[in-house]
Amino acid sequence: MATVSRKKRAAVNILFGYIGQLVTALASFALRKLFILRLSETLLGVNAVYTNILTLLSMAELGIGTALNFQLYGPVARGETETVKSYMRLYRRAYHLIAMVVAVLGLLVIPFLPVICKGADNLTRRELTLYYLIFLFNTVSTYFVSYKYSLAGAEQRNYIQTNIQSITRVITVAAQLVILFTTGSFLLFLLTDAGVQLISKIFVSFYLNHRYPCLTDREVAPLPAAVRQEVFTQTKALVLHRVGDMLRLQTDTVLISSMIQVTVAGRVDNYTLVVGTVSNFVNIAFNSLITSLGNLVATEGRKRQYEVFGVYRFCAAWIYGFASVGFLVLLTPLIRLWLGEAWLLPAAAVGLYLVDFYFKGERVVLSNFKTAAGVFSQDRYLSMLQGIVNLILSILLVQRIGLTGIYVGTVVSGLIANVTKPVIIYRACFAPAHTADTDWNGASAGSYFLDSVRFLIVTASVYGICYFLRQYVMPVPTIPSFLLMMVLITILFNGVFLLVFGRTTQAKYLWGVLGRVMKR
Repeated sequence: MATVSRKKRAAVNILFGYIGQLVTALASFALRKLFILRLSETLLGVNAVYTNILTLLSMAELGIGTALNFQLYGPVARGETETVKSYMRLYRRAYHLIAMVVAVLGLLVIPFLPVICKGADNLTRRELTLYYLIFLFNTVSTYFVSYKYSLAGAEQRNYIQTNIQSITRVITVAAQLVILFTTGSFLLFLLTDAGVQLISKIFVSFYLNHRYPCLTDREVAPLPAAVRQEVFTQTKALVLHRVGDMLRLQTDTVLISSMIQVTVAGRVDNYTLVVGTVSNFVNIAFNSLITSLGNLVATEGRKRQYEVFGVYRFCAAWIYGFASVGFLVLLTPLIRLWLGEAWLLPAAAVGLYLVDFYFKGERVVLSNFKTAAGVFSQDRYLSMLQGIVNLILSILLVQRIGLTGIYVGTVVSGLIANVTKPVIIYRACFAPAHTADTDWNGASAGSYFLDSVRFLIVTASVYGICYFLRQYVMPVPTIPSFLLMMVLITILFNGVFLLVFGRTTQAKYLWGVLGRVMKR
């Protein structure tokens, strides 16, 4: 029964995730086009840079949420209400403290805004500061509500958060479109976003309090000292992960803005919007399964975990491979058709950016399973190493080869995890068990790397064929030739992938799951 419930809730999470993402994606693309028509390239760059800075400051959370979410899986699955209440009280206090830390750190950034936004000479310091404070308010206020979603997530009801965020996003975009049409004011554009989000947060707080009365219960026993120590230990390991992730994933935009120009950051953000939109579609399925994986780890043996991990990884290789080939062939033509020649980036930089996207597919699977299994301390120094490598390479190379140099650092630092994380996870999660798994002999990371090579060869081969066809099908991008190329890529990649891997154990398991879903 637990397995059926787990699959059903994962399917519901994925379904609502896709519906919400489709609606918000269409709205976001329309908004970006109007933004470019009504506002300046500089403001687009400032918008991208401020978003990135606040993402950096959000790293002050430092893994507390991840550690506590993992701890909630077991008590929620066992119906231990008092324990859940104790965790949520700790969670609330931690997030209130984090909100204050982010606010203070955010205010300390203000004197450096003119340096960070290189080339924004048409904006006064007052304007730069005012716009930034609106972004800061949006981020800080989120911490007073977001921790409550963890309880819905532990129940495998991620669709609650997805639906609320999707509705909020649609209302925000609709209001911002009106503002851009009627006023063309960036200040009103930002205030509209802040106002709608604030109303949404107030609603979320009341709604989740009503759905989970334990959130407002004042009679809450403190967690035992041993449990608090366990959370603290996990959080210490996650601090290094978060800092490393910050140095690797969240510094590129700031480096581009401060060392090249803020307008280039705006152009990069257009590519990020397209890739990020597709990534969100892809990650809905994978991220929606984290809570189900957490439940699986809490209730099943290692043999079963390994089987599910294999299918999870097979799906990622398929979907990320397909998306990577599509991006490599079609991303630049799409930007040209959508925004025009002036918004294109160097081909080498785009290529490296998409190479990192492909390998990110493996990292998503590894990171999600690692999080669900509570494997935090074994690779606690890895993210820090990645971040340092990325920062050093990016700073050195951006001065020599410009934007391309930043993405060299991104690719190299990412590959460090692709090589080391499988070894760590296989040792921690799939080594022979000493408890109930008497029929489990363990698995080694060697098979994982062998599969990685196979997936890469198939993906690279199909890309070569599609690139060759593009010379004839789409010598000059037009909407009809673009759509025809999309169809060809879809048929070729999926046809070849199924021909090579369609009879594997993972594929057969997937067909069985899909068949049962279709019957229901």
